[in-house]
Amino acid sequence: MSTHERTMAYASALFEVARSEGSLAEVEDELFRFARTLEGSDELRSALTDPMLPVSRRQQIVEDLLGGRANPLTTALVSMVVGSGRARDLPAIIDELVKLSAAEANKEVAEVRSAIPLDDDQKARLADALGKATGKTVEVKVIVDPSVLGGVVAQVGDTVIDGTVRTKLDRLKTAF
Repeated sequence: MSTHERTMAYASALFEVARSEGSLAEVEDELFRFARTLEGSDELRSALTDPMLPVSRRQQIVEDLLGGRANPLTTALVSMVVGSGRARDLPAIIDELVKLSAAEANKEVAEVRSAIPLDDDQKARLADALGKATGKTVEVKVIVDPSVLGGVVAQVGDTVIDGTVRTKLDRLKTAF
């Protein structure tokens, strides 16, 4: 089985469990945020993928991070993937799960980077604007990224819409 096939199999299994438990939207969102945290932290990624650490210790790290802060199902799913030795593939697995969820709702996923968290109203308005810009029904997933400075950069499929202050400043520098 190829890595891609294994990733798809895990994503499909996680998706089915979350859907059958009736908490797909919440769990999917929490998994998405965990994947971005994992990608952004070399220390966390090393700890969860270290073969020298017993599996129980790696799963305890997940429990310490997510327990009480996330849906118990989110914690259980991440712990299961870590326990099976697939922590390194977790971001790819979760990204596939997000795509499966969006496809079921006949939506496209918009990955939005913003300097600050967005509230539900801001996400809804952004989803509407991105939907009009791309001609697709869009589900917004926000990644808080202080390097953005202000504004947002959104990616819907292969389309990137950059409305960040940093980009505008860079364009001004180039113009001068």
